[in-house]
Parts: sequence; C-alpha cells; structure tokens
Amino acid sequence: MTIGGWRGLLQGREGELLLDLVYVFVLTRFSQRLIEDFTTDRAVVLPEVGQTVLLLLALWMIWVHAAWVTSRVEPEQPVTQLLIVWTMFGSMIIAVTLPHAFGARGLLFAVTYVAIQTGKPLILLLGRRDVERHSPLRHLCWAMLSAVPWIAGAALFPQSPARGALWTVAVALDYTALVFGWPVPGLGRTGAEDWRQAGEHLAERYQQLIVITIGETILLTGAAFADEFTPDRVAPAVLSFATAVLMWRIYFHRAGAVFAAAVQVAPRPDRLGRSGYYTQLVIVTGVLAAGVGYALVIREPRGHQDPLWLAVILGGPALFLAGRARMEYEVFARISPSRVIGLVALAAATPALMHRAPMLAAAAATIILAGVAVWDAAGERRHPGEAPSPPP
Repeated sequence: MTIGGWRGLLQGREGELLLDLVYVFVLTRFSQRLIEDFTTDRAVVLPEVGQTVLLLLALWMIWVHAAWVTSRVEPEQPVTQLLIVWTMFGSMIIAVTLPHAFGARGLLFAVTYVAIQTGKPLILLLGRRDVERHSPLRHLCWAMLSAVPWIAGAALFPQSPARGALWTVAVALDYTALVFGWPVPGLGRTGAEDWRQAGEHLAERYQQLIVITIGETILLTGAAFADEFTPDRVAPAVLSFATAVLMWRIYFHRAGAVFAAAVQVAPRPDRLGRSGYYTQLVIVTGVLAAGVGYALVIREPRGHQDPLWLAVILGGPALFLAGRARMEYEVFARISPSRVIGLVALAAATPALMHRAPMLAAAAATIILAGVAVWDAAGERRHPGEAPSPPP
C-alpha cells in the first residue's frame, strides 16, 4: 500500500478489514445489550430479547449488504473506498445508539440506518460513470421504501410497542429485497451469474466476520474476567476460551474453508448465495449468544440459577451447531452425525441443568463442542481433502 493521497488509503481489501474492526465495537455493544436483557431486573425479559434480535437483524443487513456491494466493484476505486468509509462511520454511530435504540436514541438509530442503506447506492450512482446503473438504483428503491417505517417508528412512537411493530415491517422489507434480488419493474433483479461472480468474495467475507465474531466473544469474556479477578472465575474463563477455539475449529473444518469453491461449482449459485446469508446469520448469532452466556457465568459462576440463562449458555452453541450443519449441507449435500448428536446432547442436558449452577451448563456445552471437534478430526483422517459437492 502506498503512502499519501486518497488513492493510497485503504487499497485492496484493507477497507473491508477496517469495517470488520468497527464491527468488533458494534458486536461488543450488542452483546452488552443482551447481557443487560438477562441481568436487569425486569418483569418480562422476552420482549427485551426480541428487541435485541431485531437490532441484530438490522446490523446484519448493514454488513451483508456492504459485502454484496463491494463484491461487485473494484476495491481500489476511490468511490468504493468512500462507500466503505461511509458504512464504517454509520456503523460506529449505530453502535453508540444500540443500548437505547428503543428509547431516547431511537430516531438517531433509524436515521443513521437509513442514511447507510440509501447512501451506499447513491455513492455508486453519483461517483462512478462505469457502474452498471440498474443494480444500485434497485437497491436505492428498496432502501427508500423501508426508510418509511424506520423513520416513522422512531419519530412517531417514542418508547411504544408500535415502534417495534413498524421496525419489524422495515426489517421484513429489507430482507424481502435480499431474498428476491432487489427486484424493481423495468430494472430487473439480481441473477444467478451475479451470485457466481460475487460468491468467492462473499465467502471470504463470511470467514473474516466469523473470526471477528469469535474474537469479540474472547474480548467480552476476557473483560468480564478482568473486571474482578477471583479464583472462582478462572474455570469459566478457561471454558470460554476453549469454546471460542472449538467453534473456530468446527466452523473451518471443512465446509467453512471451501464455501467459496462450493459457490463456483454449485448448479444454482444464486440459491446457495442467498441461503448463505441466513446460514451465516444463524452461526454468528450462536457465537454471540455463547459469548454472552460465558460472560454471565464468569460474573456469577456459582450464585445464580436463572433458567433463562440456559437460553444463551446452551442455546448459543446449539444455534452455532444448527447453522454449521446447514452450511455443511449447502457445501456437501450431507450432514455429519456429529452435528446432530451434538444438538441432541445439548437438548438432553437442558432439563437436568435447569436449576443448577450456570458453571455446570457452561462445562457441559464445552464438553459437547469438544466431542464434535474430535469427531470431525477423526473424519478428516478417514476422508482428507473432500471436494465440495453442493445439492442440485
């Protein structure tokens, strides 16, 4: 990378790496909000968790839309760099508003989200003469459509259930556009060849984000451990780190490493590409929830027995394994028995651990993930270097 000048800034894909580093802050703020959902004294917890999930869907849409757009343009172009910087700055503002997005900072959250989503296609339309005009124009049309419930929910209904309802409509519009390829009459929609061309880059972006998300869980649990360094926190901190390493190992053993190649050889790359969006969302959610669960255990390793904590302590690894099983099917058209057995074991352990110390649940989750990783290692020795073979 050269020094000096705008063209020397964020050459290649370094800008995307910077965006991912901003998302470390974003995901940390999200995890902190989820921790508050499970530790603040509230009469009803599930509505708060539902709000947090809605915010996660919005965060995922920002990141995944940016990944799609940057997969279709040259990274060294100044307009591409401006697009990434625009998304980075907006994401930082989004992170600041997260804890109070359904409260006093709701309007700032909504305006920033809309500005990010409408700004990206506008930057492409205004800044590049060689860009294929239909694609960003389609994205802009859908972003402007979903902007109405986003802004209305924040401006007209402060701290009201109606805000959640309107924002749910807005998220539904955004994901409908993604599912159907941002269709607009007269402008077309995203086709199979577009997905094939973008597939390798998107797969690399998924891998980077998974590493970033796992790293965020280490940061979260490390901060919880450092907050009060006591002997009874050592064991859950070790379990947390071991779980992060195991999730990294399980993700990249084999399907996560060859997802890009799978898109290239898939009979329907568009279907695999769209499916990958949601598969990776499940995996990211599972990793985040697992990190939150271990952070809760580190804070109170023996003295808290809230059954709802099992939703993240055991539910996080379960979501991770479910998403990882789906990705394996997308890449190899099969599911390893280890994924199914791991999910069954987590489900079977839940009733027995319902009123036990959270440390026991954390240990059970780590042991189950370790069993899955060992099973994978044995399978790799029997069938090394398996090539991807996506379903028809």
